Amino acid sequence: MDFVSPVLDTVKCLWDCCDKRAVYIRELPENLKSLRNEMAELENVYKDVKKRVADERKHQKEIKHVVTGWIDSVEAMKREVNDILTEGEDEIKKKCLGTCCPRNCRASYEIGKMVSKKIDAVSQLCRKADNFQEVAASLPTPPVSQVAAPLPTPLVIQVAAPLPTPPAIEAGAAPPPPPAPAVIELPLENTVGLDSLSDKVWRYLQDDKVTTIGLYGMGGVGKTTLLKRINNEFFKTNIEFDRVIWVVVSKSASVEKVQELVLRECGCLDNRWKGRSEDEKARDIYNILKTMKFILLLDDIWEPLNLLKIGFPLLNDQNKSKVIFTTRFLNVCEAMGAESIKVECLKFKEAFALFQTVVGEATLNSHPRIPKLAKIVVEECKGLPLALKIAGAAMRGKTTPQDWEKNIKLLQSYPSEVPGMENDLFRVLALSYDNLSKAKWPKTKSCFLYCSMFPEDWEISCKQLIELWIGEGFLHEFHKIHDARTEAEDIIDELTLACLLESNQSKTHVKMHDVIRDMAMWLAGENGKKKNKCVVKEPGGWIEGHEIAEWKETQRLSLWDNSIEDSTEPPKFQNLGTLFASGESMRSLPTRFFARMPVIRVLDLSNSELTDLPAEISTLITLHYLNLSKTEIQNLPVELRNLTKLRCLILDDMEKLETIPSQLVSRLSSLRLFSLYASLGCNGDWGFLLKELENLKHVSEISIPVRSVLHAQMSVNSQHLRRSIRRLSLQDCTGMKTMEISSYLQILQMWRCFDLTDVKINLEKGRGQKFSDLSEVEIVRCPKLKHLTLVAYARNLLSLTIEYCESMQEVIVEDEEIGISEVEQCSDAFSVLTTLRLSYLSNMRSICGGALSFPSLRKLTVKHCPRLRKLPFDSNTNCLRKIEGEQHWWDGLEWEVQAIKHKLNQHFVPK
Repeated sequence: MDFVSPVLDTVKCLWDCCDKRAVYIRELPENLKSLRNEMAELENVYKDVKKRVADERKHQKEIKHVVTGWIDSVEAMKREVNDILTEGEDEIKKKCLGTCCPRNCRASYEIGKMVSKKIDAVSQLCRKADNFQEVAASLPTPPVSQVAAPLPTPLVIQVAAPLPTPPAIEAGAAPPPPPAPAVIELPLENTVGLDSLSDKVWRYLQDDKVTTIGLYGMGGVGKTTLLKRINNEFFKTNIEFDRVIWVVVSKSASVEKVQELVLRECGCLDNRWKGRSEDEKARDIYNILKTMKFILLLDDIWEPLNLLKIGFPLLNDQNKSKVIFTTRFLNVCEAMGAESIKVECLKFKEAFALFQTVVGEATLNSHPRIPKLAKIVVEECKGLPLALKIAGAAMRGKTTPQDWEKNIKLLQSYPSEVPGMENDLFRVLALSYDNLSKAKWPKTKSCFLYCSMFPEDWEISCKQLIELWIGEGFLHEFHKIHDARTEAEDIIDELTLACLLESNQSKTHVKMHDVIRDMAMWLAGENGKKKNKCVVKEPGGWIEGHEIAEWKETQRLSLWDNSIEDSTEPPKFQNLGTLFASGESMRSLPTRFFARMPVIRVLDLSNSELTDLPAEISTLITLHYLNLSKTEIQNLPVELRNLTKLRCLILDDMEKLETIPSQLVSRLSSLRLFSLYASLGCNGDWGFLLKELENLKHVSEISIPVRSVLHAQMSVNSQHLRRSIRRLSLQDCTGMKTMEISSYLQILQMWRCFDLTDVKINLEKGRGQKFSDLSEVEIVRCPKLKHLTLVAYARNLLSLTIEYCESMQEVIVEDEEIGISEVEQCSDAFSVLTTLRLSYLSNMRSICGGALSFPSLRKLTVKHCPRLRKLPFDSNTNCLRKIEGEQHWWDGLEWEVQAIKHKLNQHFVPK
């Protein structure tokens, strides 16, 4: 029986071990309950300690590290316990069917063991708080002396050591300032139309990954009002931030000024801080805020701020502090790494509601006609809140329709004369204009004011605007027009980022808000002192002779769609440098209208009904820019050859133009830009002008239609022409089988080239792999053309149209030799393409071999392409907004990934 004892001992040992593990499983429900109770007790202690911490911070005391460490530990423990409680509840529910045994003993054991340990850990954290007799020590007080000793080492804000304890304050010295409240409520009028923006800001505030929020928009749009509303919502809510700091930065604020404002907001600034350096103040601010969870509200930032240099601790998802600021400049938001929120003008309904609160119900109801007149005033303000408030204040108390009509006329013609507009609106908006003096380009201000020469709500073509700026001489003297365009595009970007211009999605056109335009015209007239310095007549008017006589001092004159009364005496425009005379109502010009314009530089007669040019145009020898596009002119006068200073001659879309005198163009020795695009006169073939243009050494941008193989080859064979032709239209080039296009080309149009089988790129030596200028391609009725693989290398292609090319089976053919040995297959083909049109391609089977993301494509049109059964889209094709085609074609498409079809199906429009 001696062997029995060891066996019993072993069994007893195993039983003890199993019993201990079984306890974890058996007692799991009870232990979960105990853990909840212990956690609830810890939560109460945590709230008490946090309240003591908040109270001490109000008295400008520094929280002890052991306390902040304990708070962090409790917050981490809360997350861990919540996860364990969830797992434990789930495990209890997983019982074997009809029993109380767990399905997975091992898992239940592990969770039970963790729960038991967490009970002890939570209890231990509770006991630690008993040692917190004091949670904070007083912050160091700066010395009384006006000049502080220099710091021994440069300040590194993130790891700055505490300031040394200063000597005691002398008897009789001023006591320290009272503690600042956590948030101060700011005066705020009723806010209209800001609910959705406010909600968006609060969503960002609750996102730990977002630390900085930038509210940007034009002056007077309501950014400060929105920021005040957010500040006051902190005052009303119990959101867990220790302090909300409001600082108005303004245009000329320095780091030191901002530091003083922050210290004052924190209740710390008094005479004892005077004379201390920026680094010392930064250290003070850092030590005050490093243990706080704060919100910093910065109003009216004009340049990016270095918050670390001011003294703010590094923002991250650990300290959960946030910064919200307002600015007029999108690039400030970008530079500060902020989530950008654009504050835009109000919709009409909201705008009228705001106007109504200002003008008052009594005024609006004083006469039946006034509500209708009020709508006109609101419409003139275009939703700009500041303009609505000023206009409303000006109309308050006006109870007769006559008073309203008088002020409406002022608002439409001379808005600066409406009470409050000049001082309270234009001067505020003009701060953005003044800031342009710091712009990279010295002529940015002139370029901005020039935009006011267009009518209200006008969609200004960026291409036309840039060419006008070139004609005016606003841009640097460049050898090539292309370089001037690049500079002008930078200026447009700068004006757009400053919210002085609004760009459309494709960035081909810009607009100027009506109130910004009024401000620009006021500035152009030297703050309203010289109203006739720049004159813009709105469309649809009749201009009488006496009006013209008043413009003798005018420097810029814009007549849009106006008719001009003839006069026996030619007008005197001794100072006129710019004349726009456009629109269908402009059918003729007064007799000898150009006779007295000795300094004119820019003449734009485009889009008018003019049928001929007067001979005296030859006297405009100072002219740099002449635009006759979309006019009814049939013959150019030979006298134009006298305009030897002309730099830009634009003759686009002149359908009735028949003749351009021989040797006229070649005499324009200063010409840099010549455009004859889409002008179909002379049988549409102006190729004979290529020889004259080739001999003009300064010309660097040419747009021209060609209708012969000889002239088509000349456009490529001549190096000067090849580098200068930017827009080329090839039509009816019978017999042309292969065409090499220039790598400098921007727009290519090929119509009715019936023998064309291949299109290649002429890539010059020294130009490397660059084929980045081509942006638009249109191929129509080229029945023998088999592919258009060259577009795969056009990295900036925006629009592609292919129609009636019956032999084409694929747009891009893989591994096809197209004459570019230096260029490898482009991996980002169609990466910026926005529009794709494929029509009447009876043999088209695919666009390209594999799937592409088409990340910028917005519109796809497919008509009568019965064999095109697949589209090359992948899951990253996200911008597509419209797909046009036959319903049966769409239904019959084959998809490798059905999810792509489901995503795109909502954008399909049957045709």
